[in-house]
Amino acid sequence: MSNSAENIRNIALVGHASKGKTTLCEALLNAAGATERIGKVADGNTITDFDAEEKKRKISINSAVASAEYKGKAINIVDTPGLFDFEMGAAEGLRAADTAIIVVSARSGLAVGAEKAFKNAGSRRMARIFVTTKMDDDRADFYKSFNGIVAQFGTQVCPIVVPVVAGGKVVSYYNMIEDKAYAYDGAKRTEVAPAPEDAARFEAVKAVFAEAVAGTDEELMEKYFEGEELTKEEKIRGLKLGVADGTIIPVFALAGVNGTACDMLLDFVADVCPAPASEYAIDGDGEPVELTVDANGPLAAICFKTVADPFIGKLSYFKVISGKITSGINAYNGNNGKEERIGKVVKMFGAKQLDASELCAGDIGAVLKLNNFETGDTLCSKDKVLKLDGVKIPVASYKVAINAVKKGEEEKISSGILRLCEEDPSLAFVSNTETHQQILMGLGEQQIDVAVSRLKDKFGVDSSLAAPKVAYRETITRKVSAQGRHKKQSGGHGQFGDVFIEFEPYDTEKLEFAERIVGGSVPKNFFPAVEKGLNECMEKGVLAGYPMVGIKATLYDGSYHPVDSSEMSFKMAASLAFKEGVTNAMPVLLEPIVTLKAVVNDDAMGDIIGDINKRRGRVLGMTPTADGMQEILAEVPDAEMNTFSTSMRQITQGRGSFTTEFARYERTPEHISQKIIAEASAE
Repeated sequence: MSNSAENIRNIALVGHASKGKTTLCEALLNAAGATERIGKVADGNTITDFDAEEKKRKISINSAVASAEYKGKAINIVDTPGLFDFEMGAAEGLRAADTAIIVVSARSGLAVGAEKAFKNAGSRRMARIFVTTKMDDDRADFYKSFNGIVAQFGTQVCPIVVPVVAGGKVVSYYNMIEDKAYAYDGAKRTEVAPAPEDAARFEAVKAVFAEAVAGTDEELMEKYFEGEELTKEEKIRGLKLGVADGTIIPVFALAGVNGTACDMLLDFVADVCPAPASEYAIDGDGEPVELTVDANGPLAAICFKTVADPFIGKLSYFKVISGKITSGINAYNGNNGKEERIGKVVKMFGAKQLDASELCAGDIGAVLKLNNFETGDTLCSKDKVLKLDGVKIPVASYKVAINAVKKGEEEKISSGILRLCEEDPSLAFVSNTETHQQILMGLGEQQIDVAVSRLKDKFGVDSSLAAPKVAYRETITRKVSAQGRHKKQSGGHGQFGDVFIEFEPYDTEKLEFAERIVGGSVPKNFFPAVEKGLNECMEKGVLAGYPMVGIKATLYDGSYHPVDSSEMSFKMAASLAFKEGVTNAMPVLLEPIVTLKAVVNDDAMGDIIGDINKRRGRVLGMTPTADGMQEILAEVPDAEMNTFSTSMRQITQGRGSFTTEFARYERTPEHISQKIIAEASAE
């Protein structure tokens, strides 16, 4: 088989969770002759759900690649997870593929995950196909699902393979391209005469197909209006045009569990789906460059997925846009400027690594042990530096504090989590020096739970989770004066320092120190010691021990001893003055306020605003977005945001998203302050 780009098809299986993507992948591989049987998710023996966590949980967690040859075409299938917590896998699959196959259950119809997949694939200008699976289920209703798709996405939705129903059951599948119906016995198909129980609807669907295909080309349209039948070749020509430019969104009915009608989807992928297309990159001068999919062109490949395994080492998945990747050449990273030699090149079949002599333009494969590449980086040559569009990484919005079960293993947690973040960039990890917590951020509870499980299995570290602490602040609300007098005599030189300091609220993060000493009551050489003593006291407030802000301290009087006074004496005196003064200056607790930008669907907007109000938030405004959503701008106390990620997903059914950014500190309500102070006293 030729390795030319024209003979390569890259497809991603995307959509809502539990709709049959992995099962469909199994059926397609089996129909292509790449496997001897169709694996089952429940049995843990599928090609693409090979990870231990996936087998344990019976769900897809990672994207996975499996390749097959069919009708002279090299077909790379990227199976992606559907759960929103593992959205990074779908982003990887869409970056690698040229066609998105959006999987919908014929039993439950269009789901939110399918809507999001359609939108995300459209933003990348990809060809899109809908597949209604589970047609073998007694509750399956193809036409209900089909009508739901048409209602949501418009008249460009076009039936390609539809079920022929008789006696309330699917008896065969009608292929619009071939104008033939086939009955299936397992994978074996037999041509039969279509005998639908609703002939009028069946003929109407055929008319929709014919009109959609004819509308892609003037010659085909003319023939259609003259009442002539289009040939199979003409139908394929029209479909190629329509699928490539998005004016046709094909729909297939099939059953992945037993592989029924999956061969017709494979035929369509081989005959109609687009080959890898040219892309634009940014060159070393910052100028856009169009890259055609040419094995003899300049090297440019996007790293769309990374696996960092402590046993097998690092595995970097690439889609080659231009040129070719071969073992032994120097790989230059267009993003970070680092260079290293390429070792082993492989094609992936789930967990299996199949040796490959090279990866040509348009193809998908992996390179072992590239240390300087991360997801989203561009592999190119040093002579022609290029940077491709990266992978769209979902923003981590759910956070927890992660603690080592055994003391002294904090470093192990840190190094292990950072390795997991290499694999999944939608995870983030920071050490909060203020709250002394290690914070793990992700897309949801399940993703965090999987990360904790992998941390134990891969790196041998037990960990526990807790709610992150909030970084409160303390300040004062009125102007006071206080004396600090430190005197100590223990034989020999004593210690003596005496200061009078005025404390007042001031708009500053750090302490604002000033002096207005008259007559040398405190020598100038002791001023730095007074300031240092005050700054040390600012680190721990008098209410709950949180750092203090917004204070101006003015040294205005004092006294000293020519022998017993020292820097340490005045530092201690300043500390005493601070504690007395701040305690009498009506100190209050401040809480961090974040600016929230939440993008939600119209029908969920009222509930989201209600939820924000319950969190003591203030809605500042609403703006419609280009894709028909609404952006809500609000300010919310950070302490109330910990469960917002879960609420957002529940209220919007996964359609919404949000970001937060620190805005400022505000006074904490009294009843909440008392609770925080009481908790701090109990520790």
